[in-house]
Amino acid sequence: MSGRATTAQAPAVHYVPIGIDATGTRTEHDSLGAVQVPADRYWGAQTERSLIHFSIGDDRMPKAVYHAYGLVKKAAAEVNGRAGRLERWRAELIAKVSDEVISGALDAHFPLYVWQTGSGTQSNMNVNEVISNRAIQLLGGTLGSREPIHPNDHVNMGQSSNDTFPTAMHLATVAALTDQLLPSLAPLQQALADKAAAWHDVVKIGRTHLQDAVPLTVGQSWSGYAAQLSAAIDRIKATLPELYGVPIGGTAVGTGLNAPPGFAEEVTAQLARLTGRPFVQTPNRFAAQGGLDAMVAASAGLRAAAVALMKIANDLRWLASGPRAGLNELLLPANEPGSSIMPGKINPTQCEAMVMVCIQIIGEDTAVAFAGSQGNFELNAMRPIITNNVLHGARILADACEKFRVYCIEGAELHRAQIDENVSRSLMLVTALSPEIGYDKASEIAHRADREGTGLRDAALATGYLTAADYDRIVNPRRMAGLSD
Repeated sequence: MSGRATTAQAPAVHYVPIGIDATGTRTEHDSLGAVQVPADRYWGAQTERSLIHFSIGDDRMPKAVYHAYGLVKKAAAEVNGRAGRLERWRAELIAKVSDEVISGALDAHFPLYVWQTGSGTQSNMNVNEVISNRAIQLLGGTLGSREPIHPNDHVNMGQSSNDTFPTAMHLATVAALTDQLLPSLAPLQQALADKAAAWHDVVKIGRTHLQDAVPLTVGQSWSGYAAQLSAAIDRIKATLPELYGVPIGGTAVGTGLNAPPGFAEEVTAQLARLTGRPFVQTPNRFAAQGGLDAMVAASAGLRAAAVALMKIANDLRWLASGPRAGLNELLLPANEPGSSIMPGKINPTQCEAMVMVCIQIIGEDTAVAFAGSQGNFELNAMRPIITNNVLHGARILADACEKFRVYCIEGAELHRAQIDENVSRSLMLVTALSPEIGYDKASEIAHRADREGTGLRDAALATGYLTAADYDRIVNPRRMAGLSD
């Protein structure tokens, strides 16, 4: 049935637990003919064709996309029901089954691979078919009959894969960023800031080019880490406004053909109500469907966070290197034995895991950017790889941030003796002498101390360029780091 709803009496809806007690196959149909599908699954002919033609690797379309699609189908059904385009009972039943999709209760019936049609049509039809057959089951009907709930005419009413899939992409990405990633990044940023505050007056030797530099405090160094993550969080948040714009109602090419007047605005408003998030109509549906720039920007936000986190994780494993032949300024928690052959070895495993996650995200962002550039005319047909990479990146970065915070940052301690020794032995303290005796004489002192293996103070006094009292007055690591005596 399509078009305006009739006034046929509503059939009874029965409570039937999710699941189909059947074996073998059943016959489903689509516009190309009959297809045998597993009898214990809710999907139909188009889903089965996709499974046959696109069984590529082990990468499945993220379940978050289907949960978001459930929101799209529910919102569309409710709008169509209120407008009288769907009978109220049909709209309510589609919405009821959509709630099962949203909750994840039907996840086992969304089996499709990432590597499918670039528009996401097969995943859209997977949702339509599952909702149709589950609704038919609740009505006591025959699965595969497409009556009285048709996957295209009723579940997909007023919609196209070309507008619903990017809408679902945006819904899923916003949820991943706001429910998973940002709540994981914020406590990590705070943990870094807490360490910076706790160690604000611990003087350490700075390093540039992996070589000794002038002093600073541990707190100053860690405040840089906290600031990097704070900026990364802001960059991710800055991608949300564009993601809140959705192209639902654009149908095939953005013109809204077969979507009734007001449908786009009403469905978008319903999505905002259902999610509690400020989803609005995208300013230009042709841009949103022909390109996927909002998703590319979101991926870039993930990349920015990964770049900062890789820097932080690498610094920490350098600082923790040792314990006898490394820098050994930082003591990381001993979470597990580090070697199957070397007893007592402890490795910076959380740092290593974080670095690998960041490498993965940077690689995925490259793929997203490339895929985003592949829009042709009115459609970007690289949607599955983009949504898969963005959602995967958000998930693993969120998990990695939590583990990094709990099992690395919060338990990290300073090796004060090593830090103090490194400061006292540093040749770069000579920098403080340059304004007093000039760059060339200060350089001569540093080279002499290095050549003769003496301390900087001894080398300075040996040159006769200044007295012991002058040296002790000028070369003060605390003041050099900006602290008071």
